[in-house]
Amino acid sequence: MADQNFVDYVKIMFRSGHGGAGFVHFFRSKGTPKGGPDGGNGGRGGHIVLKGNSNLWTLLHLKYRKHIFAKDGEKGGENNCTGADGEDVVVEVPLGTVAVDPETGDKLLEITAHDEEQILLPGGRGGKGNAFFVSSTHQAPDYSQPGEEGVEQWIVLELKVLADVGLVGFPNAGKSTLLSAVSAARPKVANYAFTTLTPNLGIVSYRDSKSFVMADIPGIIEDAHLGRGLGIRFLRHIERNSVLLFMIPCDSQNISREYEILLNELEQYNPELLDKPRCLAITKTDIVESEWLTLIQPDLPKSIPTVFISAVTNKGLTELKDLIWKLINQ
Repeated sequence: MADQNFVDYVKIMFRSGHGGAGFVHFFRSKGTPKGGPDGGNGGRGGHIVLKGNSNLWTLLHLKYRKHIFAKDGEKGGENNCTGADGEDVVVEVPLGTVAVDPETGDKLLEITAHDEEQILLPGGRGGKGNAFFVSSTHQAPDYSQPGEEGVEQWIVLELKVLADVGLVGFPNAGKSTLLSAVSAARPKVANYAFTTLTPNLGIVSYRDSKSFVMADIPGIIEDAHLGRGLGIRFLRHIERNSVLLFMIPCDSQNISREYEILLNELEQYNPELLDKPRCLAITKTDIVESEWLTLIQPDLPKSIPTVFISAVTNKGLTELKDLIWKLINQ
């Protein structure tokens, strides 16, 4: 799918339906000229419902829908007839979608499972008809309730990609090349920074017909948490990954320093990201002599399991998948 078709942020005005009004009516017939109250209740207004759909992976279908309104409930009728409920509006979204209040930044709900349904905005309750207010001391009430107003609100829907493994690294660290080497995904690969502008997902085959999902996230730069580069547009996608795979080229001037910068960016954005299992892949080992790999060993971070790989020659990819599988199933 083209990059421009990947949409992970939309802002929509939602409005749930108003409740129907209660009805005021007194039963009348040829034999009963002064019957009692029989006005029915109004129907409930339609809800706005979000529903998970695993066949969707972008919010593109909502990009041009700026207003989504549910139907109002109908008013009650005579003979204690309750008005029909307003029709709910079910909005299908990809898994990992989060609804956010743009005014406060508060998370309203998130959808993480196929066919999961959650009410985003409830419809207004229907008003009570005059039959509801009959009591032993008030036999003929001649009033009813109006329906409750629906809820109208601007809401932001954000997509956070769901994956078992998220690739974390600076631009041009070899993330897209790795994804294309271990899966059927074909992200854009080129020898310049910010080749990847949107997340790419690939299914990685493992032993005994097992598999896991890997996400290629656009590259991080220093101060990304402040909005530099692609900023928080991509950092939020890392939140939904189970394992973080840090990737640093073997010809980097200071591998430990690059790792610390990446780690700091994640911590500044969301400290909980540091609680996720993580490992380190030293990439592009095909471009240096084996003696160089021995020389840089002392400079590697000590607190993280490390694998030397080359996505071009497939060196170390089996060991990397073994390590990732172990971390996923810890």
